[in-house]
Amino acid sequence: MDVVFKVIALAVYFGAMIGIGLYAFRKTEDGEDYMLGGRQLHPFTAALSAGASDMSGWLLMGLPGALYMNGLVEAWIAVGLTLGAGLNWFFVAPRLRQYTQIAGNAITVPSFFGNRLHDRTHILRIAAGVIILVFFTFYVSSGMVAGGVFFESMFGGRYVTGMLLVAGVTIVYTLFGGFLGASYTDVVQGLIMLVSLLVVPITAMVVVGGPAAMLESVREVDANFGSMTAGGTFIGIISSLAWGLGYFGQPHIIVRFMALRSSRDARYGLVVGMSWMVLCVLGAVFTALAGLAFFQQNADAVLTDTKNGESVFLDLAQILFHPLIAGLLLAAVLAAIMSTISSQLIVSSSALVEDLVRGVGITLSAKGALWGGRIGVLTVSIIALLLALDPESSVLGLVAFAWAGFGAAFGPIVLLSLFWRRLTAAGAGAGMVAGAGVAFVWGQFEPDVAWGLFGSQHLYEIIPGFLVCLVLAIVVSLITPQPPATAMEEYDDMLESLATGEARDRTAEAAAAGEPGARA
Repeated sequence: MDVVFKVIALAVYFGAMIGIGLYAFRKTEDGEDYMLGGRQLHPFTAALSAGASDMSGWLLMGLPGALYMNGLVEAWIAVGLTLGAGLNWFFVAPRLRQYTQIAGNAITVPSFFGNRLHDRTHILRIAAGVIILVFFTFYVSSGMVAGGVFFESMFGGRYVTGMLLVAGVTIVYTLFGGFLGASYTDVVQGLIMLVSLLVVPITAMVVVGGPAAMLESVREVDANFGSMTAGGTFIGIISSLAWGLGYFGQPHIIVRFMALRSSRDARYGLVVGMSWMVLCVLGAVFTALAGLAFFQQNADAVLTDTKNGESVFLDLAQILFHPLIAGLLLAAVLAAIMSTISSQLIVSSSALVEDLVRGVGITLSAKGALWGGRIGVLTVSIIALLLALDPESSVLGLVAFAWAGFGAAFGPIVLLSLFWRRLTAAGAGAGMVAGAGVAFVWGQFEPDVAWGLFGSQHLYEIIPGFLVCLVLAIVVSLITPQPPATAMEEYDDMLESLATGEARDRTAEAAAAGEPGARA
């Protein structure tokens, strides 16, 4: 009977997601709507969507599990991510929103690079599009695998059945609803995640006798739980904090900034987004605390995942609540997984249609871009599904590199594009390729460990990759001819537009006036 209640709860959740996708379908009329929501995204929606698509299942399973097993020394990643997200909203969001419209109304990150740097060869745009398409296909596949594993562990069913169900529902609402469908469902999913990460630890804390009793039980299990240095190392802490650098280059996150109504919405988004993130992270911390206390006080209760502790949230939800409520709380894990999949599908589809197809000179009409986007979602989904049929597929190991790879390849280029007018296409291209290459080699072969640079410790690959990209982009830009005068004027327009919130598109103005040289 317990399984029946859980199935009912998840059926309600799945139905709601499909319904929201169909609602968004009615508001999606052309390619720009499908890929960027027509730049009319409310900052509340943008903030929750960015948070939900960012965190995935790590927030509800990985982080509480790491804290449960090792204490607050594992919280440095959360600190780094929170700082990175806040800086991203404060510095990147307002400028990126205005600049992407000024620079030829770019609707993807690669097209922004190409337009901002006036790359007439389209090589920069195509290269960035290929990087996004390749790595997000693996990323999407990993999310589908996570959905299958979740169903297998929670319901005892077949992995493939669960994987296909999660993938199918996500593909349907993303295929029809596009960017708006992904963003609107992200809002609901983000709220589910927030409520679940508050309800579960608070209830568990009450059950174990309140905060004082909880902390006493935790001390009996692990006297060093509250220390953020016990068991840690300097290189380990720096590597954990460095996760925050990745935010500046994550396409599925910063595309939300591009979709805002104006740069003025960024401040609203900062408050909402950071409030959501801080509450969720605190919820994850207290889930670990309450879980330690609960299983210490209840010897008959069993933690399912004794190796990594990643089931602590799931186990508490099922033990403490009625199966119907538990089913709704467990939907938070699916919400985290599906919100990430949908966002990455849209970015991958945009890279395929907007950057690769148009990058090679193929022109699409507004309706053609709309249906091209849907075909892109379907294409990426099919490839990701085939990869996900084998949950042990080695290609899924590349997902761990994707965050560092995007952060190292795109992060410095995004920052330099927004804060340094002298950046050139050659500098950006050299930095982007070198950053991705260094991150890959450093992560896969760990030369720092082989050379004994930090003893036996490994420095997270985003740090050397980010630094190499940044330095090389600056050096190459300085030794190559400066950008054209139009690029300088667009940079000045961006700075001026921050005060008014109004952004002009010089390319559209030139095209309307019939002037030659309008950007393709």
